[in-house]
Amino acid sequence: MTPADNDTVLSRALIGSDALAWKAALVLGGSALIAICAQISVPMYPVPMTLQTLAVLVVGLTFGARLGVVTLLAYLAQGALGLPVFANGGFGPAVLMGPTGGYLFGFVAGAAVTGWLAERGWDRSVALTALAMAIGNAVLYLPGLVQLQAVTGAPWDKVWAWGAGPFLLGDAVKLAVAALAVPGAWALLGRLRR
Repeated sequence: MTPADNDTVLSRALIGSDALAWKAALVLGGSALIAICAQISVPMYPVPMTLQTLAVLVVGLTFGARLGVVTLLAYLAQGALGLPVFANGGFGPAVLMGPTGGYLFGFVAGAAVTGWLAERGWDRSVALTALAMAIGNAVLYLPGLVQLQAVTGAPWDKVWAWGAGPFLLGDAVKLAVAALAVPGAWALLGRLRR
């Protein structure tokens, strides 16, 4: 599969249009989904998990790299301008520049990577979707951990313990959900087209 194929990502296969109005609707809908998922907290040990990273990476998988990046930039702009779209209703430049702001910037890179992989067919099988999600997660953690360390000045072992370790179990659960849902949606679409 090449990026020139018509059905390279799920959103394009479903909508079948490159019209600007459709793309704008996807960007607004995707950023709203991420904002809603940022407010949903699932109790897990030792740290509760939000569904925000699941939404971010699924937007990348289903929208593709470019539209995924535009959606995440719109989400960051909404939060920077004062809409309470970040986790726990957070908003404003202080959140973006604070200890967790690097993860927000990492969302853009994570969506870009998962979108790029989806455009190459990595969203069609459970195994490749899981791998795409794992790579996207790793990519979004990098700026998050770097900014957390820069803001707190903590040693790297503490930064890992605060900013990554407690979330790995939740990330594995989200990875499994996406790895089943996205290829499942492709399979359903294939059946409906017959």
